[in-house]
Amino acid sequence: MAGGSAIRGSRVGAGPLGEAERGDAAPRLYVSYYCSNGHQTRPAFAVEAQVPETWDCPRCGLPANMDAENPPPPPKTQPYKTHLAYVKERRSDSEAAKILAEALVDLRKRRELGEVFY
Repeated sequence: MAGGSAIRGSRVGAGPLGEAERGDAAPRLYVSYYCSNGHQTRPAFAVEAQVPETWDCPRCGLPANMDAENPPPPPKTQPYKTHLAYVKERRSDSEAAKILAEALVDLRKRRELGEVFY
C-alpha cells in the first residue's frame, strides 16, 4: 500500500504534545562544574534545591567543583599492598627475628614429642 495515514506511528486519541498538556516545567538552575581534566558538566537543579559543592565528572569520574580556575585535584590512590607489606609496617626486623626464633624453638619441642609429623 503506497498511501497511508498522515499520522502514522501515533496512537488513537493522541493530541499535540506541549506545555499545555503536561503543565509548566519547574524552574531550573544550571550549574557548571569543572574537573581537573578540563571537562565541563552542567547539571540542572530545581531553583529551591541546595546545590552541592562538588560533582563527579560523567566523562572521567574525577571530582569537579564550580571554580574553573582551580578544579579539585584527582584523589590519590594507594598502591596495592600485600599481607607481608602490612606485617613489615607493624614489626621491625629485630622483632620478626625474635618471633621466628620463638616459633622455631616451639616447633622443635613439638617434633621431639612426636606431635608434628613431616
